[in-house]
Formats: sequence, C-alpha cells, structure tokens
Amino acid sequence: MMFAAEFGTGQVLWSLMWFFLFFLWIWLIFSIFADIVRADGMSGWAKAGWTLFIIVVPVLGALVYLIANGDDMGRRAEAQSQESEQAFQAYIRSAAGSGSGTGDELARLAELHNAGSLTDDEYAKAKASVLGT
Repeated sequence: MMFAAEFGTGQVLWSLMWFFLFFLWIWLIFSIFADIVRADGMSGWAKAGWTLFIIVVPVLGALVYLIANGDDMGRRAEAQSQESEQAFQAYIRSAAGSGSGTGDELARLAELHNAGSLTDDEYAKAKASVLGT
C-alpha cells in the first residue's frame, strides 16, 4: 500500500499529466461524436460507420476522422456559433423592443405636440395611453 509520504513530486506531476491527457482524449471523442451528429452532408449509414469505427478502433478512428473531416468540423462549429450569436442578438432585439419602444412613441408624440399637430389635451391622452396609465 502506497502512502502519501511515498508519493513524490515527480509522481504527482506524472499523474496530473496523464489525467490531463485522458481528459483531452475524452473531450476529443465527444467533439467528434457531436460533429458526426451535426454533419448535414453525411448520410445515416456514413454516420453509423464513423461511429462504429471510432468505437471499435478509437485512436485510429479518431485520427482518420480528424484527417478526413477536420476542415469541415471547423466550418460546422463556426456556422453553429454564428447561428447561436444571431439567435441571441435577435432575442435581445425583440426583448428590448428596438424601433417600436415606449421611448420612441413618446418622442414622436412630443414632436407632434411641439409642431402644433396635437393639442395639450390630445397629447396628455395619447401619452397616458402609451404609458398605460
């Protein structure tokens, strides 16, 4: 049985390096499987074949997949990132109400009132309806 006192600095660093490499390997395999699922141009049989190849011969399968599809993998990841960013920006615009917010309507009403198109009474009623009071 090994005690903590017998576990030297070199062994700790060696263990940390192997843990990091193992974590990197797991991350790579998950990334490859995610890319296989995400690939629109790949048929179901091709996806099944790649998955089986990577499960049966993991190291060789991962290397061959990266060599064969590495460029497409990057393009698909970039496209998904851009789609997510666009969806996020669209959500922010819709939540903020860009272009048709309360402030814009009040500014338009103030311009109409200052130009003399609205009387004081009409302006007060319109302002109250915009503010919901």
